[in-house]
Amino acid sequence: MHSAPEELLPKNDAERRALEQKAISLPAIALTAREVSDLEQILVGGFAPLRGFMTKAQYDTVLRDMRLPTGELWPMPITLAVSGEVRLPQLGGEVALTDEYGNVLAIMAVESVWEADPKAEARAVYGTEDPVHAGVAMLLERGAKKYVGGTVTGIKLPVRHDFKELRKTPRQLREHFKKIGAQKVIAFQTRNPVHRAHYEIMRRASTLFGINGQPLHILLHPVVGGTKEGDIDYISRVRAYKRLKQVRLTSNATLALLELAMRMAGPREALWHALVRRNYGATHFIVGRDHAGPGPAVGLGDSSQRAAGASPRLTDRAGADRTGTSFYPPFAAQELVQKYEAELGMTIVAAPEFAYSAGKQLYLPAEEIMPEDRRTISGTQLRAALRRGEALPDWFSFPEVLEELARAARLESARRGVTIFFTGLSGAGKSTVAHVLHTKLLEESDRQTTLLDGDIVRRHLSKGLGFSREDRDENIMRIGYVASEVTRHGGIAICAAIAPYEAARARNRARIGKTGAYIEVYVSTPLSTCVERDPKGLYRKALSGGLKGVTGIDDPYEAPRTAEITIDTKEISAEDAAEMILDYLRGRKLI
Repeated sequence: MHSAPEELLPKNDAERRALEQKAISLPAIALTAREVSDLEQILVGGFAPLRGFMTKAQYDTVLRDMRLPTGELWPMPITLAVSGEVRLPQLGGEVALTDEYGNVLAIMAVESVWEADPKAEARAVYGTEDPVHAGVAMLLERGAKKYVGGTVTGIKLPVRHDFKELRKTPRQLREHFKKIGAQKVIAFQTRNPVHRAHYEIMRRASTLFGINGQPLHILLHPVVGGTKEGDIDYISRVRAYKRLKQVRLTSNATLALLELAMRMAGPREALWHALVRRNYGATHFIVGRDHAGPGPAVGLGDSSQRAAGASPRLTDRAGADRTGTSFYPPFAAQELVQKYEAELGMTIVAAPEFAYSAGKQLYLPAEEIMPEDRRTISGTQLRAALRRGEALPDWFSFPEVLEELARAARLESARRGVTIFFTGLSGAGKSTVAHVLHTKLLEESDRQTTLLDGDIVRRHLSKGLGFSREDRDENIMRIGYVASEVTRHGGIAICAAIAPYEAARARNRARIGKTGAYIEVYVSTPLSTCVERDPKGLYRKALSGGLKGVTGIDDPYEAPRTAEITIDTKEISAEDAAEMILDYLRGRKLI
């Protein structure tokens, strides 16, 4: 094993108290949940050799070469983003780093500040700036204006109240492996429940690379930081992992949780995962097919469509771009990590895709099974079946795992709120359809339903805001905050606003997606039709030169590219449009 990484934490209580006292007088930066996870890994040594958030010099070489300026291998930018309102000291000064509640976690020496360029970063790290890619969407949603980097001095780790017995630092895991005599450890990374195919991959790899006839010790090391909208929640996953460990991986495996925010960066992220697992004491690392790729979009159940004029478009936001081309070849991650195997000092296990052979009634590499004999269930199909309460075949997973997932699905179905967010030009028909939908939901559902119409919000919640880009974004964020609270408490929020900018809509999707379901409805009625309708006289004034900043005339409207539903009210009535949305919600088991 490589030597254990250094922890960047106080040696004793007196040192910690002195640092806390010092932090009181410093300007503070409140970290996002992702940044808190990153800081935690920096402090415990999971991100060694990093000793802080990246400086501009580190950031540049990582994006360009997947290396730090010192030459050490590191493929992923670890950055601290700040908005324009944050007060920063001069270079060489210090800032306190806090969680969202103001608890001080560390002090950072400010060594570098630079303008953020998320699209350039996306191209370098993800190979695309298309927000259909879940990782790109998360990056753009950060809304970073600047990055600030420098060495950190830890004060304390973030408090994690759940599954404490499974949260191990690199030092603790290494001590555990030494205690049980595990000289070689094979790590398996996942953000999903472990089913029979994953179990088979771990078992076979452990046996194949065993020593003197003894299989390698398995480290089941799932991530429990930020993953992707629609992933099965980590509480349910961890309960399933614990049951699996108790029943299937009884003696030759260790279950430990990794507080890491995934980026879905495919090959680069697979290499990053290997480096992190090396710091945690693994000597072997399993890299699967499409490792850490964006995968298929979730939350898109089947929906019947009514034949009334033009049907709405239901967009399947998958792990591919808008042309249907996969963002990464299926085995690109394996090829990249194996390229650096010697430098990593680890054995990289390139796992084939496994599938179930109905004829032989066992799992085999998919390429060894004839297509007509091959059985698989995708993550999207699994989640849809769980939502519908359907039984899954025994060959797919273990009963103890499915029992936990079915339990979670029942609880989610009972409490899950939803936001339906209409966006489109003025006069497109957003408010009309939203009002019809609101009425129909009141008739059909006993859920609390709230309508947030853009015009009413402007008069009350957003009174005083103008129509600059900043004010428009603030208006949408205020709507999003109220909708997230309605959704969090199991209600239905219907929002209707122009919401012309993609970034603001994406931030709302990210916020609300953490509390419940988020359905974006793009009312794509053409501008020419909206100008003919002109219910508020805005277009008439704009075209005569009497009004500036009208969306669609002299201010841009950035059309959604990832909306779940697209409706053109030139071709379909408000009644039929509302019924189509209801059908969609029924298909998703949201009503």
